[in-house]
Amino acid sequence: MIPVMLIEDIFKALGDPTRLRIARLLGAMELAVGELAQVLGQSQPRVSRHVGILCDAGLAERRREGSWVFLRQSEQRGALIDAVQQLLGLAEHEEPGFAALCEADRRKLAAIRDAREAAAETYFARHAGEWDDLRALHSADAEVETRLADALGDAPLGHLLDIGTGTGRIAELFAQAAERVVALDKNLEMLRVARAKLQHLPASSVELVQGDFADLPFADASFDTVILHQVLHFAADPAPALAEAARVLRGGGRIGIVDFASHDHEELRTRHQHVRLGFSDRQMADMLKAAGFAARPPQALDGGKLVVKIWTATRRPGAAPTPASTKTTALESAT
Repeated sequence: MIPVMLIEDIFKALGDPTRLRIARLLGAMELAVGELAQVLGQSQPRVSRHVGILCDAGLAERRREGSWVFLRQSEQRGALIDAVQQLLGLAEHEEPGFAALCEADRRKLAAIRDAREAAAETYFARHAGEWDDLRALHSADAEVETRLADALGDAPLGHLLDIGTGTGRIAELFAQAAERVVALDKNLEMLRVARAKLQHLPASSVELVQGDFADLPFADASFDTVILHQVLHFAADPAPALAEAARVLRGGGRIGIVDFASHDHEELRTRHQHVRLGFSDRQMADMLKAAGFAARPPQALDGGKLVVKIWTATRRPGAAPTPASTKTTALESAT
């Protein structure tokens, strides 16, 4: 039973046009408070006050990452949050003025994220030839690769998808152990570098494909193993990428994720276009569960200034990603 006082707090929190817009945006994805300020055209302190009211009412929760603060819907009151989103969806459908505001907000948010993605694309193109050297500054690659191979070595790799292949190093590493490797990257210059690195391998064993990790160009249940090596920290919203990885994996298939543990090295945002300053084990476990995976205990490698983590998980047969992993697509298709 929901306490009456809580219901009163929720209606008070939603009694403001700006907070209604924020709540609607949060129905699509986790957002940085700075992103909200840009979308709403308001100062960050003012937006932070609105965010505080939503959090106090239990409609949202904050997550600090370095100097950034991310906001998402509260995970503690799922049924209540779903009811609020249904109400907001109905309001958007019935009220043209509110619908226009929400659509404009989504367009602004898409433009902000497109600009960040373009900056990352430019960075990748500029540094494609030295990508392996840059990555080596932040992790002991040889040890990470050995540990990743061990973590995935308890079963055949089968058909393997290397998402965000970069220079093709992971595809090269696993090519002999897998039946076939598909190496995917969005950046054409990175793919050219990868093609040069992998040209000594038989064409029948490795295929290079251009594509986006949030919209994989493959049929459902196409692969036995998926690897994301130092990829997810470039994602503004990792959930769609994990949902897509789950979609293309067969039941019982495995995912291997190599990325940084949570850290406070802010310079990586500007120097290397990192959107996320690593991930906590709880964050990763929650995202994997939402995408339909059963996670295994993570491994940590702290031989450098940043701790590298290896997360592995198995695709639960018949499991479908929860609505939290597919909200962006559902919201976009409704507009």
